Amino acid sequence: MMVRTHGLKKHFQDPKTGLKKAVDGIDIEAKPGRIFGLLGANGAGKTTILRMLSTVITPTSGTSEVAGFDIIKQPQEVRANIGFMSSSTALYGRLTSREVLEYFGRLYGLDEKRLKDRMKYVIDKLQIEEFADRLCDKLSTGQKQRVSIARTILHDPKVLFFDEPTAGLDVVTSQTVMEFIEEARDLGKTVVFSTHIMSEVERLCDDLAVIHDGVIVATGTPQTMREISGEQNLERAFLHLVKFQAGYVSARLGTV
Repeated sequence: MMVRTHGLKKHFQDPKTGLKKAVDGIDIEAKPGRIFGLLGANGAGKTTILRMLSTVITPTSGTSEVAGFDIIKQPQEVRANIGFMSSSTALYGRLTSREVLEYFGRLYGLDEKRLKDRMKYVIDKLQIEEFADRLCDKLSTGQKQRVSIARTILHDPKVLFFDEPTAGLDVVTSQTVMEFIEEARDLGKTVVFSTHIMSEVERLCDDLAVIHDGVIVATGTPQTMREISGEQNLERAFLHLVKFQAGYVSARLGTV
């Protein structure tokens, strides 16, 4: 089991609204050779989950094992075994694509031979050679996204996290990203993928967790979601599950 969470929570204190339970006790399992989808509207808690799993932020309580390492007790080992990419993954504009890859390869601790081999692999794989020596500030959106993917996989991580990686991209570039995610699964990687786009869920996700207001509404395969909700259309199934959860919470709080 490559990613497993145990009662993972993240609460924030908002000076205006008080306590915000961004993630409120989730339990998920993502397996090698499968794509695990986190499906939810904006603000549901998807990004917070991925940031905790990648050790960017510390949970309020609970924990998780990623690639066999505890995110709280062994954060360095976790970081060495993951790749994390989002639509907002930044590149250094004053560096060339090649320099960015070399910089991150050294941060990952790759020795000279390994770094050279991996750089050649990702540059060839993602067809970066034609703009490898161009400043990142001068790249198109699609070219930047290829470099971001290359940076994410440079150290050949066992676990990949993708946080809405196609947001703001054109159709062609989105296809490139999704094809890469499918290939990562076929290579036996554990992939955790967050989105609110149903067509991406239909195409990519082997397993799925529907998230609403920081809690998991349902887990299983996309077909399981249809069966639970009684809806054959996945978008309607999602809306049904979220509406049911919202009604349950309101009833519990005495607001309906």
